[in-house]
Amino acid sequence: MPDDRRNRPGRGPRPGGNAAAPERLPARAPATAARAVAHQALVRIEREGAFANLVVPKAIEKLSERDRGFATELVYGTTRMRRALDFAVDRFLMRDPPEELRTILRLGAYQILYLRVPAHAAVGETVALAPPRLRGVTNAVLRKVAAGGPPRWPDTATYLSYPDWIVDRFVDELGEQEGLDALERMNEAPTVTVRDDGYVQDRSSQWVAELVEAQPGETVVDLCAAPGGKATALAATGAFVVAADLQAHRTGLIAQNAVRLGYTDRLAPVVADAAAPPLRPGCADRVLLDAPCSGLGALRRRPDARWRITAEAVDDLARLQRRLLAAARELVRPGGVLVYSVCTLTAAESIDLDDGSWEALPPPGGPWRPFGRGARVLPQDADTDGMTVLRWRRPA
Repeated sequence: MPDDRRNRPGRGPRPGGNAAAPERLPARAPATAARAVAHQALVRIEREGAFANLVVPKAIEKLSERDRGFATELVYGTTRMRRALDFAVDRFLMRDPPEELRTILRLGAYQILYLRVPAHAAVGETVALAPPRLRGVTNAVLRKVAAGGPPRWPDTATYLSYPDWIVDRFVDELGEQEGLDALERMNEAPTVTVRDDGYVQDRSSQWVAELVEAQPGETVVDLCAAPGGKATALAATGAFVVAADLQAHRTGLIAQNAVRLGYTDRLAPVVADAAAPPLRPGCADRVLLDAPCSGLGALRRRPDARWRITAEAVDDLARLQRRLLAAARELVRPGGVLVYSVCTLTAAESIDLDDGSWEALPPPGGPWRPFGRGARVLPQDADTDGMTVLRWRRPA
């Protein structure tokens, strides 16, 4: 993708230009402790394969509220913008650096290019984190990054900091403008939304639960239900919910949320394989299958996911989703409703699975866009995760 395609405002310097990055935090540099915690978290993510969303909450527990926010931004932002940061620092290196230096340089460059932390603070505090033998090169490279300003990006994928295949897929499936807008929005930190009952859940997930249209007294089966966000939302309607998940410890999360929110009388957590659920055929008035997916619509809250998922995995997941859908269909009573959702935007994982044999319910309005016989919402439509949903009624 050429670097002179068009001026795309957003996070960080634009491709092929020298526009300044937007200021995300006040210029005053927070405590060194936040940087030290962020550095250790990045080491675990980059070298040990740890998941950012699991590492960060534990790592920041002892920090002040301000420093917790700064450390989280450093870890998530540095992980998210890894490809762009590597390009920015590699201009000033003669050879590929060792892993420990690479991590330090990414952390410093992120502060300079994306947070607009004053150079003296970003460089000095980051150099202090480096082993003594690496402090000289760390200082030299980061000072050059600060002096040189935003680089002239070689291509859009580097500027946006995604693997080439993700950028190509979004452009192919959504069109150039919508695809790149979606990718840019997912480079921004997600908003936090809290339901009336206190559960923190992205609005797109809340909308999916609403689209099940569960009624008081109905039996609803929620497959792949952990950690229980949609299951508890369904229970709040007065329906009785069987919430299944394959792993016992994840099913435990559903139980904990049911207890915390007061839904234990109408929510039954079950350890079960959604591909072969131990439930009677036709037992449910409504079934929700929030299927395992590539997560390509929710990359803003999973900063390391873009570096883990592969193009081949999308096709593998589609085969699994087809099996899960077949099993979910068996649970729906005649005249009942099946709702399928994924936090991705690919046709392979959504509308391509629709065989047309069941009546499709009308697509929702609002921010949802018609997509095949279903609908999807893009990250830029309503500042939510990207989500796709299909709804069918089983023939009576």
